[in-house]
Amino acid sequence: MDRAQIVHQNFLDRIKARTLPAGAAPAGPLAAEAAVGTFRAQVLSRALDLTSRAMQKAGEGFYTIGSSGHEGMAAVARALRPTDMAFLHYRDAAFQIARADQVPGQRIAWDMLLSFACSSEDPTSGGRHKVLGSKALMIPPQTSTIASHLPKAVGAAYSIGAAKRHQPEHQVLPEDAIVMCSFGDASANHSTAQGAINTAGWTSVQSTPLPLLFVCEDNGIGISTRTPKGWIEASMAGRPGIRYFKADGLDIYNAFAVAQEAAEYVRTRKKPAFLHLRTVRLYGHAGADVPTTYMAKAEVEADEANDPLLHSVRLLDEAGALKPAEALKIYQETCARVERIRAEAVTRPHLKTADDVVASLIPPKRACAPTNGPSAEARAEAFGSDMRAMEEPQPMSRLINWALTDLMLEHGEIVMMGEDVGRKGGVYGVSQKLQQRFGPDRVIDTLLDEQSILGLAIGMGHNGFLPIPEIQFLAYLHNAEDQLRGEAATLPFFSNGQFANPMVLRIAGLGYQKGFGGHFHNDNSLAVLRDIPGLVIACPSDGAEAAMMMREAVRLAREEQRVVVFVEPIALYPMRDLHEAKDGGWMRTYPSPDQRIGLGEVGVHGDGCGLAIVTYGNGRYLTTQAQAELAAQGLDARIVDLRWLAPLPEAALLEAVKGCDHVLIVDECRTTGSQSEALMALFAEQSDIPAARIAASDCFIATGPAYGATLPSKDSIVEAALTLAGGKT
Repeated sequence: MDRAQIVHQNFLDRIKARTLPAGAAPAGPLAAEAAVGTFRAQVLSRALDLTSRAMQKAGEGFYTIGSSGHEGMAAVARALRPTDMAFLHYRDAAFQIARADQVPGQRIAWDMLLSFACSSEDPTSGGRHKVLGSKALMIPPQTSTIASHLPKAVGAAYSIGAAKRHQPEHQVLPEDAIVMCSFGDASANHSTAQGAINTAGWTSVQSTPLPLLFVCEDNGIGISTRTPKGWIEASMAGRPGIRYFKADGLDIYNAFAVAQEAAEYVRTRKKPAFLHLRTVRLYGHAGADVPTTYMAKAEVEADEANDPLLHSVRLLDEAGALKPAEALKIYQETCARVERIRAEAVTRPHLKTADDVVASLIPPKRACAPTNGPSAEARAEAFGSDMRAMEEPQPMSRLINWALTDLMLEHGEIVMMGEDVGRKGGVYGVSQKLQQRFGPDRVIDTLLDEQSILGLAIGMGHNGFLPIPEIQFLAYLHNAEDQLRGEAATLPFFSNGQFANPMVLRIAGLGYQKGFGGHFHNDNSLAVLRDIPGLVIACPSDGAEAAMMMREAVRLAREEQRVVVFVEPIALYPMRDLHEAKDGGWMRTYPSPDQRIGLGEVGVHGDGCGLAIVTYGNGRYLTTQAQAELAAQGLDARIVDLRWLAPLPEAALLEAVKGCDHVLIVDECRTTGSQSEALMALFAEQSDIPAARIAASDCFIATGPAYGATLPSKDSIVEAALTLAGGKT
């Protein structure tokens, strides 16, 4: 008999024998009817756990990670409002079930069993994963998260106060809402959790409203690794800016009372709190896990003897709310009801084709109020003397700044955030004056933690804001890439398009900085971004195009709820000259605010047919230099600027090179994992035009005079072009 069946049989036997575990007497404000309702939620959670394991054995279910031992979260749900956004630990089925009792019209057992069966009718993920989550219950779905949801919980909590000051069009959370996020004691040690908790405290001590309740479900073990006794309390009780509460998750009366007190503190004080909830883990970590292989049998049995359902039966009996025989009847009837529902749920249809699976990868469009753009008066006030400068050519950094200004004037829900974006105006001055123009509420100087920067953006996106976070350098993204891959980009997929994380992530990156920073400030790999399904990647090459592409990026996020990464080539920020000193050949005038470059539109410069050079970013600058030299040697080349690196604009590219004798791809990223690989495949598979490529070496970039040694150059482009076209002498 496996442990699940042992726990099930123990419950039946101990109820009949009245050998219930000892504990404190029921106390607190949990009324009899609510207490019985909480117990029913606990029982349904347990019955679903048992059924999910049976479904997996029968080939009817495909993933099991149970909530048994954590049923005390039903009491926490009772202490909150159904309009309080909840980011749940994967063991919190009891919370979702109890919350469903607070919202009319729910069929929670049916819905969860459809999820277990991976049916396409599952109302949460549409059959893509067994997830907790529900739009109606204000629970964005989570998969097997290991603390990655904590940063966005901080952001969502921050958004509540921010929405009072600047109400977004698509606001979701009420003004008096709080945000709850739950996680296990093992996850509390993860750097992501520590960063989020630190960010919450850092924010709180500055008196910034942050109505956030952390709930740590402490069962004392993470898979097979024990949490040191007393560790969570010792490490969390003294955190500055965060109030610590402790409750017994085996006692629904105590758990409800303390959770209610903690929630009231968070709601009224607008400050974060940490609820440390004692739980036990039954059955092991997941369906295939056998706890007796790494735990003494006596330890496993001790946890099983502390079954929270047995504690609830005792407490309800002592409170006069429910007799043990009645509790047993509820348990047996619930198990039978779940089995009946299972028999129907497993017959429901599944996803079948790739198109079925991919259908939710891109979120649905949303209706947005029309706008005519900022008024002339508002622009004059915001820009001041810059209005006169707009008549003259300017470098890229300034044109991006002006584009952001116009966009923030037009859309009050835009919020920028990042290290140094406000007072300093960004490391390269791109966001200069924006905080003075729009205030610290909309241009937020964050602490130095990329996970928290992206979490703030994701969470604010949940409440209708349009975030524009900044990561200072491309290499710094690796500290937080899971916030894009594991959270932002996957949310529409796992919620069947019901939730999204619209944002425009600005990243200063790529190479060609002269003598500054080496590989951490000159990073030329976008592979980690190209690997994320559904992500839009933009990379402008001159200032005017950067402004027009930024407008399209904001439109994509605002109207189509897309996650857009806007890669800004650092070396081109200040670029003024093209062929010789003071020629001003790379400066551009500011395009009018109604001009934009649509997703998938490539740029074509020149009409030569001998050679098409496909490139982007710094590559376009270098190729433009090379174009003149090639023309002098009799080779007319056209330049095709990708602009949009993902999704790759395949049809536009093929059209742009039509009629050319050869195609040369110039890619400033490393040879392995670069865009050039996909481009070579595209031209090989869908075109008869001979193609070749030149890309950066598979090496990091050096500081000092050798900064460009591993990168394509004007001279190497000319040489490769002449060789390909057969014109080299």
